[in-house]
Amino acid sequence: MMSKWSGEVTLLSKLANFASFDNKPYLCGMKKYIERKEYLDKLLSYKEKRIIKVISGLRRSGKSTLLEIYAEKLLQSGVSKEQIQFYNFELPENYLNKSWDNIYFDIKLKSQEEQPNFVFLDEIQNIPQFEKLVDGLFATPNMDIYITGSNAYLLSGELATLLSGRYLEISILPFSFAEYLKLREIDTTNRYLNCEALFFDYVNETSLPQGAELRTEGYDKIYEYLEAVFTTIIEKNITQRFQIRDKRAFENVTKFMASNIGNQLSPSSISKYLKMDNQDVHHATVEKYIEYLVRSFVFYKVNRFDIKGKKQLATQEKYYLVDLGLLNILAGREKTTDRGHILENIVFLELLRRGYKVWTGSLKNGKIDFTVKNRNGDMEYYQVAWNIAGKDTEEREYRSLEAIHDNYPKFLLTADSFPQSRNGIKHLNVFEWLLKTSEF
Repeated sequence: MMSKWSGEVTLLSKLANFASFDNKPYLCGMKKYIERKEYLDKLLSYKEKRIIKVISGLRRSGKSTLLEIYAEKLLQSGVSKEQIQFYNFELPENYLNKSWDNIYFDIKLKSQEEQPNFVFLDEIQNIPQFEKLVDGLFATPNMDIYITGSNAYLLSGELATLLSGRYLEISILPFSFAEYLKLREIDTTNRYLNCEALFFDYVNETSLPQGAELRTEGYDKIYEYLEAVFTTIIEKNITQRFQIRDKRAFENVTKFMASNIGNQLSPSSISKYLKMDNQDVHHATVEKYIEYLVRSFVFYKVNRFDIKGKKQLATQEKYYLVDLGLLNILAGREKTTDRGHILENIVFLELLRRGYKVWTGSLKNGKIDFTVKNRNGDMEYYQVAWNIAGKDTEEREYRSLEAIHDNYPKFLLTADSFPQSRNGIKHLNVFEWLLKTSEF
């Protein structure tokens, strides 16, 4: 069993003699990490399979570290370091003045004949015509290919056409609540654990791995880190790529969405709000801005689902933020006092981590926070509230679930210490649910 930290001497040190094109080490140094079992297990299950593994997700969400841990697993299993090539394309020296075919032949030259070669291409979207590089490597015998990217355009256009049916996407999220507590070495089996206080640490700081490690240095360091990460995402992944000239309008759309997580939004409603603030931004432009933010994994879009008609609806989607720490950058720290929507955002991300397909539920006279299809293909329903203190709140939260006339599981998740189920609806403590790992 691997140790929790790679601060100890690990097999990663074996990789220090190779990696980038100029022979300078990439996988070197001692570094802490949390072993992210669900992602690792998926990678291991596709080891040496004739399929390209694409790891996507927000910049700094842990994609590179995941590949480093996986490379260590390969070494532990008997793979030699000569069989592994790891290229970090965030380093300019690895791609400046190099065409895709230069890189392709460099990889071929270093590959081992008659043995599987494990090729890791980190942030490959920085390579012009990278789809040709990937396609060429895929056609080469004995190549097991792993690529990462920080925007969803990685799998759009020509690459998706070239690789149709030949790739598996693993979308990685920042730390879950359970992983965050593991990083802090907190014993979650302690029955007297103050989960509520720890939960607000989690949402007020950050779930991004490197940022979470900064917590011992103070909140100011975390804030500076988040500012730097977000600025890079906006500048590198969005405004430069899509040549956004009205940066003020784009910034205000982003802030509006952050201030309204969990609310139904449309490009028209956002455009109207901006006009009230003397900004004339057409709803078609707003729609494009939203698409850029979603494709860069800053926000996740959740479509509505007509529960009675069993069909997806095309309007009034909800948007959730990938990391609640970014809310401090976008909307101000006081916004994190909206506990209900904060909790709803966290539950949504957890449902994604558990491999569920997620919609918001629409009823004739009510709504369900989340209608999901689980890994077995069965439906489940989730209602989320901070608490159900007061008869009116209790009736409102239960009423919508009780209006669903099928036999699929129904859950009410709240921070209440002593949940009471009713009419077959399971009322669960949300912190216990978040820390449950048996479904992973």
